[in-house]
Amino acid sequence: MEDTDEDELLNLSLSIVTDPGGERNRKRKTKDISKPFNPSYEGCEGKIFRLLQVREEMLKVDHKRKKMVEDGKGLHLIHLLLITATSVDENNVNSALENLTELYQSVSLIGDSVQRVVAYFADGLAARLLTQKSPFYDMVMKEPTNEEQFLAFTCLYRVSPYYQFAHFTANQAIIEAFEKEDEINNRALHVIDFDVCYGFQWPSLIQSLSEKASSGNRISLRLTGYGRSSEELQETETRLVSFAGGCRNLVFEFQGLLRGSKLVNLRKKKNETVVVNLVFHLNTLNNFLKISDTLKSVHSLRPSIVILVEQEGSRSPRSFLSRFMESLHYFAAMFDSLDDCLPLESAERLSIEKNHLGKEIKSIINCDKDEDNKFPRYAKMETWKGRMESHGFEGMKMSSKSLIQAKLLLKIRTHYCPLQCEGESGGFRVFERDDGKSLSLGWQDRCLLTASAWQCV
Repeated sequence: MEDTDEDELLNLSLSIVTDPGGERNRKRKTKDISKPFNPSYEGCEGKIFRLLQVREEMLKVDHKRKKMVEDGKGLHLIHLLLITATSVDENNVNSALENLTELYQSVSLIGDSVQRVVAYFADGLAARLLTQKSPFYDMVMKEPTNEEQFLAFTCLYRVSPYYQFAHFTANQAIIEAFEKEDEINNRALHVIDFDVCYGFQWPSLIQSLSEKASSGNRISLRLTGYGRSSEELQETETRLVSFAGGCRNLVFEFQGLLRGSKLVNLRKKKNETVVVNLVFHLNTLNNFLKISDTLKSVHSLRPSIVILVEQEGSRSPRSFLSRFMESLHYFAAMFDSLDDCLPLESAERLSIEKNHLGKEIKSIINCDKDEDNKFPRYAKMETWKGRMESHGFEGMKMSSKSLIQAKLLLKIRTHYCPLQCEGESGGFRVFERDDGKSLSLGWQDRCLLTASAWQCV
């Protein structure tokens, strides 16, 4: 995708909505500024200390300090953010520090959507300016605890159609592939999930299969899930086994594998329907070679169907400013969309934005500074389509049931704004692409996610 220019960014449509979050104030300790600075900061110690002081004030969840952005000031904040990003990219430390200080004085984590999204992007820029050698870098990039991340993910999953659209659409395609082979698969389904994460995708599939089974015609579901740690896999297995225990006439088995384990470790049964689930996985791979190797391995399994769901975006790790602007477009839509999912006064919103979306924003801005080079490779649907086809896959038309189900989901999940029809620019919307071979979720005029189904040629 061509780089988004500054004029386009300044036309970002961001709603101005107040959200008094409910998190208690937390006392934060300011680190000792006597520690050495990066040589490029010489003479800037006072400005850095002032910046951190202003940031500490911004972080306080104080409803008395909460203020809306005045009409026309939202674009000013966006413009100042872009100027700051340019200064950081050019290593113009003095200018960047001054602009960041002004930004922190103008934003709030419990302000309107403009203030909130700019606050997290300002944090990402501050961390990039300080670099990992700074004693203050960890202060800005402080990671939420595992419990905080899980809670934030759970909240977003529950209130927004974002993840539910991805999982329900994928599961509908899986069920249809399973039913298509009903006469030859011995009522056995094997799903290979390359990023099982918390396992939130699978209860709905387990329940749907249970409803289709009977005492005389039981269904067997085996789930092979790749996870980041043994602890995560154990927790996911416990959660899913417990849920499946309440579903009659369904035999459920979970096999957890650490990411990076060879596919030869997979246990396959004769004639079972094999499905590969690539939901939010390919973008996590470090380089294009790993993406290619993964797709080759998937093709070697000869699955009945491959489900691909990815966040829409074009964020090249090679160009900081283009990645910054593309990310700003995307997360502006995400923050804006939360106004449609939660009431104005919501502690959940603060949790989601601080410990999930905010964490991702800061990570994306600094991904090329990561020593392990673990940057997400977001791409447009057309790019993923080309990669899938070049590795021996062809797209499958998404069923009308998938589209109907997705629209019903939006109707249920749209609490505070009217559901928008296809072709309109406001609110959540779902629409077909690529002659019906993919299904996308959008917010206003921005595409957020795209789901597609593939089969081996």
